[in-house]
Amino acid sequence: MAIPRYREHQGLPILANGFRPFFLLGAIQAALTILVWLPVFYGELKLTSAFAPRDWHVHEMLYGYLPAVITGFLLTAIPNWTGRLPLQGMPLLTLVLAWIAGRLAVTFSAGASWWLVLVIDAGFLALVVAATAREIIAGRNWRNLPVVGLVTLLLAGNVGFHLEAHVHGTADTSIRIGVAVVVLLIALIGGRITPSFTRNWLVRQNPGRLPVPFGRFDVVVMLISAFALLGWIVIPDSAFTGAALAFAGLLHIVRLARWAGDRTVRERLLVILHVGYAFVPLGFLINAAASFGVVLPSAGLHAWMVGAAGVMTLAVMTRATLGHTGQQLTASPATQAIYAAIVVAAVTRICAAVAPAHGEIVLYVAAFAWVLAFAGYALAYGPLLLGLKRRALAVHSA
Repeated sequence: MAIPRYREHQGLPILANGFRPFFLLGAIQAALTILVWLPVFYGELKLTSAFAPRDWHVHEMLYGYLPAVITGFLLTAIPNWTGRLPLQGMPLLTLVLAWIAGRLAVTFSAGASWWLVLVIDAGFLALVVAATAREIIAGRNWRNLPVVGLVTLLLAGNVGFHLEAHVHGTADTSIRIGVAVVVLLIALIGGRITPSFTRNWLVRQNPGRLPVPFGRFDVVVMLISAFALLGWIVIPDSAFTGAALAFAGLLHIVRLARWAGDRTVRERLLVILHVGYAFVPLGFLINAAASFGVVLPSAGLHAWMVGAAGVMTLAVMTRATLGHTGQQLTASPATQAIYAAIVVAAVTRICAAVAPAHGEIVLYVAAFAWVLAFAGYALAYGPLLLGLKRRALAVHSA
């Protein structure tokens, strides 16, 4: 790992690091989108978007919220990977405004030219790809170049979403492309940071069995997962795809078991990473069952999106915010409440899809828990992200 350089930022604290604006705005958007979604779903509220209601909901989670968090993470991690200076100030503000423009363009797209909305919305991810590729190539950090490749695929999925919605009236394949990319990003990045953070903590706090580091087995799991997800994108209802998804799910269970997560119960910041990753194999197995017609496809989709993506992003957001603002790396009661809420949201949303006959009340529970989790993050961590709270280390040394 390169030694990161840092340049003291003289402007607004929120523009000092990439995680600050994107984690905060992403959390606010995630909460507001779901707060609006259920009234729209039940016909109590009408949207001003050219997208069908379901497509707006999916798009703003898959190509709105998640790219914000991914960008915040990458802009914070890449200086550590490359040793180059972080993106700050006006360049960072440009990216933030591009993301906001995309959200406004999609939400208020009724009556607008579909291609103009596409250009505005896709422009954000195009800028992210350009910025991250430049930094990784300039830093000769070839090991992490696949991450840029996956973000490029996410950009392609977003473009495809707009094209599908315009031509067919609704999106389908492009949704699966985006979800598959997100799953692979979680498997790649989560598969590195979870055993790494766990190992570091266990060495200090609980010596004994340690996680197996990223190696050849993990590469094989990633390749098989990519192959299974490709089948899911192209032929989701085939028995071949179902078998491939089930096999990939079993491999991810083995992978997770190698990380000694059972030994981290005392530290919730670590436990939540293992819990979040557990939804990756669960999603593979449920989607395998859906390929054979056993359950509705939305059950597996939400295992990945609400479970793996929702839990893992909040796990990374809370940990990164604490670490990069000089706070102690431990989960406060508020943080643990956020974790509990997002896990409840994930489990209940899967249950609503598995048992749709009793889904309405369960949907409301899932939506409330989701909003509670992300609004809770914005409220609890907003002062840190905005620079309103002093560094704990500085306070302790005063």
